[in-house]
Amino acid sequence: MRAEATQRVRLVFSLLDADGNGVLEAQDFTSMGERVAAAVPGADGEAMARLRTAFARYWTTLVTELDADADGRVSFEEYTACVLSPERFDATVTEFAWALAELGDQDGDGLVEREPFTALMAAIGFAEDNTVALYEEFGPDAEDRVPVRVWAEGIRDYYAPDKAGIPGDRLVSGSAV
Repeated sequence: MRAEATQRVRLVFSLLDADGNGVLEAQDFTSMGERVAAAVPGADGEAMARLRTAFARYWTTLVTELDADADGRVSFEEYTACVLSPERFDATVTEFAWALAELGDQDGDGLVEREPFTALMAAIGFAEDNTVALYEEFGPDAEDRVPVRVWAEGIRDYYAPDKAGIPGDRLVSGSAV
């Protein structure tokens, strides 16, 4: 596993841990889903529902795969063991990636404009400078849009234990791609 992957996952864990208690719980995912959906109030209702479902599945996968003591909580060590194991988390991260990226495609043209992208990333908790750097790394077109597919693939790469030098590394403060 690459050090970059661990840094990326450590950041996401800290953002998901809404109450900052050092463990993930069901409420953390409910809160995140609501906050992210609220970031793009003009988004399609079905897209919002898919995102909430994806967050619920994300939590269900973690608690099912990792919560050996059935306490309804997942530590960072447990989280890393699952999300950096493609065989355990690939389907979940794929669903989440497409749900988030499609939520940003407000007019259904397969492209995400900068404003909903940055709003969604801010709702998750990523730093604005890092979000801007990521968007630029995705190579927006002349009308300042990126394909939904590019963003979804970028999210999937973010969780890949063997990847480094990827656009998602821009989200980790002080990292260089």
